[in-house]
Amino acid sequence: MNRRTRLALALALGGLLCGCASAPDTRPSPVTEEPFWQAEFDGAADTRPSEESWNTEVGNRDAEGWGNNELQYYTDDVANSALDGAGHLSISARPAPTDSGLPCYTQEFCTWTSARLTTEGKVALTHGRAEIRAKLPTGTGLLPAIWMLGDNGVEWPGQGEIDICEVVGGEPRTVYGTAHGPTYFNENGIGGSTTLPADASQAFHTYAVDKQPRRVTWSVDGKPYFTLTPSELPAPRDWVFEQDMHLLLNVAVGGDWPGPPDASTPSPATMTVDYVRFYGTGRK
Repeated sequence: MNRRTRLALALALGGLLCGCASAPDTRPSPVTEEPFWQAEFDGAADTRPSEESWNTEVGNRDAEGWGNNELQYYTDDVANSALDGAGHLSISARPAPTDSGLPCYTQEFCTWTSARLTTEGKVALTHGRAEIRAKLPTGTGLLPAIWMLGDNGVEWPGQGEIDICEVVGGEPRTVYGTAHGPTYFNENGIGGSTTLPADASQAFHTYAVDKQPRRVTWSVDGKPYFTLTPSELPAPRDWVFEQDMHLLLNVAVGGDWPGPPDASTPSPATMTVDYVRFYGTGRK
């Protein structure tokens, strides 16, 4: 996922397309049922979330900087991802110890550690609502993300990707939502953005996508700001979202879009997740 020019792209598309979200047929469906799967993150502090639902990915160099020349080495250490004992999951990016020797793609050693949790192979949404209440870290060089990848077994970008929300570096109040597919990926990803009343790190917000047949709508705190349908795609309009898609939560540091961290970057930089809920149909 190369996000080098996502900023300019999302600003342009947000201004062009977000108005469609106010039309009656593009509003998110109201949530009237119980979630078919949820993670509430109850448990003792410094314990891991349930392995029945969550995987923890590790590394950097072999993953080619996670596709974006990122500086963090993802670990399975509780210092980087654990329950906080108060009903939350914490995902924290921290400077790596100087003698850690963690191999990095863009330099000899990674200077930060962080975590990347996924539900791949365990939980997926087919149609319905993915809803995540979270507080996201902000600061130079940070890129926290809540997103989904397709389970169709195809190599990315044919796999399909829905970025539920991203908050980049020096734009602490801007939330980006983007879709990637076979003919619209990297700088050609299609998305929109919305502005929060304060920095994303100051309060919890509910980030969601409503994934319905041939329509995906992004919202924050129940307010839609962008809708994508096949008509918005470039020819041949490769719509790859009628499939199971699993969830990913991570805090990236550095890389193509946010740029490098500096002395002002908070440490630890923590994503605090209150809950994850899937409504509709899917797999668990």
